[in-house]
Amino acid sequence: MLAGGIMSGTSLDGIDAVVVQLEGARVQTLAFHSAPYPPEVRQALLAVSNAETHTREIARLHFLLPELYAGAFLEACRKARVKPAQIAVLGCHGQTIYHEGQPAPCYGRRIASTLQIGDGNVLAARTGVPVVCDFRPADIAAGGQGAPLVPYVDYLLFRDENESRVALNIGGIANITCLPAGCRPEDVVAFDTGPGNMVVDQLMAHFTAGRESFDRGGAFAAQGAVHPEIVEQLLEDEYFARRPPKSCGREQYGADFLRRFLSFGLPPEDAVATAAYFTAAAVAEGIARFAGGEDAPPARVIVSGGGVHNRTLMRFLRAELPESDVVRSEIFGIDPDAKEAIAFAVLARETFEGRPANLPSATGARRPAVLGKLCRP
Repeated sequence: MLAGGIMSGTSLDGIDAVVVQLEGARVQTLAFHSAPYPPEVRQALLAVSNAETHTREIARLHFLLPELYAGAFLEACRKARVKPAQIAVLGCHGQTIYHEGQPAPCYGRRIASTLQIGDGNVLAARTGVPVVCDFRPADIAAGGQGAPLVPYVDYLLFRDENESRVALNIGGIANITCLPAGCRPEDVVAFDTGPGNMVVDQLMAHFTAGRESFDRGGAFAAQGAVHPEIVEQLLEDEYFARRPPKSCGREQYGADFLRRFLSFGLPPEDAVATAAYFTAAAVAEGIARFAGGEDAPPARVIVSGGGVHNRTLMRFLRAELPESDVVRSEIFGIDPDAKEAIAFAVLARETFEGRPANLPSATGARRPAVLGKLCRP
C-alpha cells in the first residue's frame, strides 16, 4: 500500500511529510519533505498553545494548517514521482495546542482532554486523498491518555527476539518505547520522559531575541558548562517518579517552565548546556526507573527526531547511558527526521483497514481502539 504521513510536533518548527510503501511491518520511504512554518504562523501557533487566546484565532488556524499541510504533502508526492491519486490513505497528526492526558476537575467531573488542530476535510479536499486525522481522542475515550501513540509503530519496526531495545524520539518532548527481547504488545512500556528540544529551543529564542529558534548542532551548548545541581533539582519533580502511563507537553515545559529556568541566573551558554543535559538525564532516569535500566540496561537505544542533530545532546545521552549502544534510527532504514511522519502513515493504514493501533500498556486505555477520523475527498 502507498500511504502518506504528516507530522507537526510540539517544537512548532514545521511540517514533515512522507510518502511510504507499506508491506506488513516493512516500510520503504519513497520521499520525505520538511517545510518550516512561516515565522508569523509559528508565532500564531505559540499564541494559542496552552495560552489565553480568542476562539477566532484557533478556528482560523484550524483551517489554515491543512492548506500548508497539503502543500508539504504534494511536494513529497512530487519528489516520490507519485500521483496523489495513487496514495491509498494519508495520516495527519495535526498540531497539538493542548494536551492533558491525566483527568482534571471540570465543572464537577474529572476530564482528560487533548486538542490537535488542522481540519482533515480540508486536507482531503486539497489533496484528493482519504485522510485519517484526530488520532488521540479514541484512546482517551477508552480511558487512556491519548499518548504516546507511536509505540505501536516502534513495536512493528524495532522489536527483536533476542535484543532488548529502547526507541527514543526527541522532538519538542522526548518519549521512549521499551521493547524487551521477544516482547508481546502487552509487554511494551512507553511514556514521555520529559522535555526534548523544547526547553533548549525556548532558551535559544530568548537569548538571541528570536534570531535563533534552536541550537544548531548543539554548538551553543558545547560552549557552556553543565550545572549538575540544577539538573538534580529539576529531576526532583514528581513527574519523573510517577509510574507510566504518563505524558507531558508544553503545559509542563512551556513559558512557565522557561521563566523558572531563567530564574537560576545562568550565563546563556551554561543555561543551554544545562537544559540539554536535563533532557538526557530525564531520558536516562526514565529508562533506569521503568525499563530495567539499572539492573538490565537495554542493549540498544535507537534515537530519532530533531534531537539527533544536536551533537552535544547526543554526547550527553551516551554519557548517561554508558552500557547501551546509542544509535540513530537510520541504521534500521528509518530517517530520524521522518520517523514520526512515517508513524502516522502506518497508524492511518491501520485505521483505514479497521484495526486498533493503540497499545493499552502504553496509554493506559481499557481496551484497544481504532484511532482517528476518516475524511474522504
